Amino acid sequence: MKSVTSNGIAKYLKFGAGAALLAGGLAVFAQERYTDLQNFAKILNLVQQYYVEPVDSKKLMLGAIRGMLRELDPHTSYMPQEVFKDFETETSGEFGGLGIEISIQNGILTIISPIEDTPAWEAGIKPGDRVVAVDGKSTKGLGLMESSQLMRGKRGSKTVLTVVREGDESPRDIAIVRGSVKIRSVKPTDLGEGYHYVRVTSFIENTARDLEKVMAEATKKAGKEGVKGVIIDLRRNPGGLLDQAIKISDMFLKEGDIVSTIGRDPKQKEVVSATKQGKYLDFPVIILVNEYSASASEIVAGALQDNKRALVMGARSFGKGSVQHVIKLGDGSGLKLTIARYFTPSGRSIQAEGIQPDIELEEVDAEAFGKAIVKSKGGNREKDIAGHLLGEKEKAAKAAELKEKKLTPQDRADLASGWWRSDVKEVEKLSPKDKLLAGDYQIFQAYSYLKAWKLMKGVGGK
Repeated sequence: MKSVTSNGIAKYLKFGAGAALLAGGLAVFAQERYTDLQNFAKILNLVQQYYVEPVDSKKLMLGAIRGMLRELDPHTSYMPQEVFKDFETETSGEFGGLGIEISIQNGILTIISPIEDTPAWEAGIKPGDRVVAVDGKSTKGLGLMESSQLMRGKRGSKTVLTVVREGDESPRDIAIVRGSVKIRSVKPTDLGEGYHYVRVTSFIENTARDLEKVMAEATKKAGKEGVKGVIIDLRRNPGGLLDQAIKISDMFLKEGDIVSTIGRDPKQKEVVSATKQGKYLDFPVIILVNEYSASASEIVAGALQDNKRALVMGARSFGKGSVQHVIKLGDGSGLKLTIARYFTPSGRSIQAEGIQPDIELEEVDAEAFGKAIVKSKGGNREKDIAGHLLGEKEKAAKAAELKEKKLTPQDRADLASGWWRSDVKEVEKLSPKDKLLAGDYQIFQAYSYLKAWKLMKGVGGK
């Protein structure tokens, strides 16, 4: 028979005591849960028997589930069968509805962003709009799924959102006709001379593939000269699929981490790293973000910023850094459950913090900025001063123009004062590139930084 030392006995006793304590704790926990469930069953039974009017038990159970999840966070929610079915189609890029991303902020239903080219976008819904009523029904106290259901309806039907917008003294009603929402998530503009602008509106199933196509075409067009710089605009992008954010980040990285997630157990950290197959490494990248850039947008911005691959400009992002796992339940309903938090490669938490841009840029009124740009198209040189002494080339050009047509007195006045006029019509006459730059101060500044990149130090590219 094998002898047991006193030390071994002590270890055994310690383990036995720990096991007994654990068993006792589990028993207490089970008893507490059982008591809570007993109370729930009693209350349900009392309501069913004595409430002043007959009640639908299924409705009561649904309310109980929603109330339970509301105690957790705004992104954890239960989806009944019809809602879950719609949810499954939304990431495919084509679905019916309004086309908005919503959240509950300080207990108020708030628009994170209308998706571009959707009914909500065309109706004039803006990021930050607070929805206080839908078709006259107050949204006060409603959860995310309840609010979403309230706004759902058949294609072609109309709904009226009553919104409070910053700067308004009173709510405004905005009518929206529900339609087929087909998302084009990648929108490129060639800025010429090897520079490119790409607006990414959301992260759906084909976003990474579409961006890859855009970058491949830009590279082919650039030839031996190569792409000189890219602006990736993630402003007002509410996020979407995590795998798309990872694939897009990977395109621009040679190595390094992209994102990590940590759940309930801090020791169980999952890290996603670059695959070392990134193709677009040899030119500078600027990412634009603002307070409505959320989730997947923040992952891309954080990954490229921490890896010194991109310069982030704009305003601090939304700060939606939690991971939701969607579970399909047996009856066809679904549970969206928050299971972890996102962290950037350097270990920064995105949740409630957002991505702080390297360079902060204020929003500037688009119309006023457009007029200013149109006015300055002539520049500030001698030839731009009204009534300046004409050069030889100018004389020849003006003589040819006079031969070609007879000028009215107004035409002559226009020629003397400059070709521009400070109104929206002149902005509309600009090329797509110039219209983009004239209509958005932040894009204009990002483009200026790209053009001056060789003078900058310490951030990605060559």
